[in-house]
Amino acid sequence: MLIAGVLCMCAAVVSAGFGTWSLSHGPVPSSADTTALALRAMAPAQLAAAIMLAAGGLVALVASPHAALVVVIVCVVGALGTVGAGSWQSARFALRREAVAEDCGGNCAACTLSCH
Repeated sequence: MLIAGVLCMCAAVVSAGFGTWSLSHGPVPSSADTTALALRAMAPAQLAAAIMLAAGGLVALVASPHAALVVVIVCVVGALGTVGAGSWQSARFALRREAVAEDCGGNCAACTLSCH
């Protein structure tokens, strides 16, 4: 379980790094760049996955192998599910925002549809 624990901890650091990078390089909330907004929206899912992976890694390092195996599997599946759901929600948001912007012709002031 030592190898699984170290791998989970490394994956947690990588996920936290991506989440932090997404937050620091994302736009201000009023920005019109849909891709940058979708990237910033992924940060909470990435940070949550980092916490799950760190917890799984910690348990793998300190608990008995039989109990740790179950916890590591649950944490890894939970982290993957969280990032997957966050990606899906972020993509849906980006597509919805682009569709509304196209309907308005890019000019929200002259459009009767809501651009936000």
